[in-house]
Order: sequence, then C-alpha cells, then structure tokens
Amino acid sequence: MSDDREHGPDDAAYRRTITDAKALSALANPFRARMLDALSVDGPSTASALAQRTGQAVGSASHHLKVLHEAGLVEEAPELARDRRERWWRKVSPSLRWSRNEFATDTAAVDAAKVAESMELDRQSEAARIWLANSETSGDWDGAAFVAQTWLRLTPAELRELGEEMVDLLTRWHRREVPDDGAEREPILVFSRGFPHQP
Repeated sequence: MSDDREHGPDDAAYRRTITDAKALSALANPFRARMLDALSVDGPSTASALAQRTGQAVGSASHHLKVLHEAGLVEEAPELARDRRERWWRKVSPSLRWSRNEFATDTAAVDAAKVAESMELDRQSEAARIWLANSETSGDWDGAAFVAQTWLRLTPAELRELGEEMVDLLTRWHRREVPDDGAEREPILVFSRGFPHQP
C-alpha cells in the first residue's frame, strides 16, 4: 500500500483518467472488475491467486489479466517473482476515473462507459444486499456501517464540486498511514452517487 501514498491526490499517477474505449470495455466485465478490486485490497498478485480469490479458472484469470494489461490498467511486477515462470501483476494506478462528457464524439467509448457504469452499479448494489442479508451476525461492524442519503438543490457546477470534495475525502482515507496497533481492520466498500432525480 505504500506505493499508493507516494502520490498526491491530484497526481495523475494516483488518480488515472481513462480516455479511451479500450480501457472502458476492459472494465465492463465482472471478473475483470473483481480482479481490479482484489489488486486494490490485497496488492500485487499472481494469476493463480487472483483466480482463487475471484472464483474462476487460472486460464480465465490469465486471459482477463492480458485484457487489463493491453488496456493499460495493470502491469507486471517482475521484482516480486521468485523465478522466471512466476508472473506478478499490480494496478497501474490506485484510482480510476472517467466522464462520459469527455467521449461525446466517440460513440463506442460512450457506450462502453455506460456498460461499465451500469455493471459497477449492479456490483455495488449486490454488495450492499449481501451485507444487509448478513449484517446481524457482524457484531461491531453492524453498528459501524452507514448509509447516507439527502436531497440537495444544486447546479451542475455545484454537484461537480460536491463530487470532487467527496472523492478527495475518500482519497485521504485511502492514502492514510494505517496504524500498526493490532486493531481489526477489514476491507470496506464505500460508494456514493449524486444525480438529478425526482421523488
């Protein structure tokens, strides 16, 4: 995790902006998205470890890693290999972002962005449903988990500003030095959305 903290929150190496349809298409696959999540939570990994973590065959994991690599989302970490046959992979950047507005003239990229966003929303919703189904047996975590919802009246510029503030807050928590105090810490999924809607 220390490599995540070497960059400032606005540094392009920390928060990569996706600018092509190929990378968006690579993200629009549930196994590849789960592999990126595993690399975020666990750090660099091999194809076999990622296959086990995400419940797929090693050959399938290797294929998905190749697609992610060709899209510029993961890179090899040869310094971690114990021999020539072992291949380790890591995320190119700890944080990814994109905006459909930036692809207005590229319909393939806009379509890929919509598919990636829809799939990510499905994954987030499913994760929340799994948590709700099991939260009563989670002890202190049940009292710590939160949901926040509010209605605001904003301009597009104000909504953009709010989003940037929320991303900066999450980035600060992501980049913090985790205390070595023996406390139990679990991977926590935090997501938020803000968009125009009528009650």
